[in-house]
Amino acid sequence: MSDKAARRAKFEEAWAKIRDELVEHIEGEGFPPEAVKWYKDTRANELSIYAGRTSSTMSPVGKLNRGMSVVDTVEIIQGRTLTEKEYFRAALLGWCIELLQAFFLVSDDMMDSSITRRGQPCWYRLPKVGFLAINDSFMLEGAIYHLIRKHFRQEPYYADLLDVFHETTYQTEYGQLVDLITAPEDHVDLSKFSLDRHRLIVIYKTAFYSFYLPVACAMLMSGVPYPTENPPKFSLKGTALVPTDGSAPSTTTSLPANADPYTIALSILIPLGEYFQVQDDWLDYSATPEVLGKIGTDIVDNKCSWVVNTATLEDNYGKKDAQGVHENKVKAVYEELNIRGAYEKYEETVVGILKERIGSVDESKEGGLKREVFESFLGKIYKRSK
Repeated sequence: MSDKAARRAKFEEAWAKIRDELVEHIEGEGFPPEAVKWYKDTRANELSIYAGRTSSTMSPVGKLNRGMSVVDTVEIIQGRTLTEKEYFRAALLGWCIELLQAFFLVSDDMMDSSITRRGQPCWYRLPKVGFLAINDSFMLEGAIYHLIRKHFRQEPYYADLLDVFHETTYQTEYGQLVDLITAPEDHVDLSKFSLDRHRLIVIYKTAFYSFYLPVACAMLMSGVPYPTENPPKFSLKGTALVPTDGSAPSTTTSLPANADPYTIALSILIPLGEYFQVQDDWLDYSATPEVLGKIGTDIVDNKCSWVVNTATLEDNYGKKDAQGVHENKVKAVYEELNIRGAYEKYEETVVGILKERIGSVDESKEGGLKREVFESFLGKIYKRSK
């Protein structure tokens, strides 16, 4: 077994214990057998769709990058192998992020009236589920705070941990709102599209919970002091590594002066998350289904993607037809406008600035930030093909 496979297997083992804890809790509350069965079965089936595991065994088959990043980051900060207790607590926080992801996606599929997710019917479309999926999504979120209370209530950073999860959830819901009103699948209005709007959506809907939250959890668990009196914030204004108005990229690549470790993490991880989503948009258009593992649908689904905002199209975007005529016309325009070259320039500019920021992280403080935390994230996505 490879090292990567062994790490994953160990992370999966932690889920088995967490799953049993959740089921035992609802059983202990005296709920009727049919409620316990629904809770147990829905956790298995929901997570088979939204966190990538098979419903019959609840064995993870997805990437689980968000969750496993918590464990990886704690180990990097500590600079040693974790004890069994430390590992389980780090993994538990990682699984809380996976539950948060599932909560978002169960809800998102209903809002978008989606048909499938990961090649399976969306949860709300399964027999006997329907609008019960609304409450099921609430239970996914509720499980997070039950687990955190049980395992971290006595820790001095307990309130900060709750704050980070609540704030990140709120930020993601902001992003979801803007996405929903900007690009409804059944109404194409490209006047609402812009690179500024795209940037807002991807940062709030994806970057905070996918990139910052795992690292913030690991920092708190590792004892990195949280600036409670002046919590870290990220502003959209003046922070774009590649300006959205077409002007030259900023030459300012330094980290914020005298910033706390969490603000430093934000200044690297949020642009990294933005780059990840731009990359995702690019691959949806450019990668073949064999490489990507799915058929790209951003064009026909009227997504406010980086590619369409870089090209700006009117007549064929967001339109479906069985032969793909409209979609192919859009792709032809993308090639004519050399969107490929624009993406390559964007990628190299952003990665160059991120490398400079990572290189300037001060590692002199014991128990503080380590460049390897950010290098690990960047290494996972730079030049990826799917």
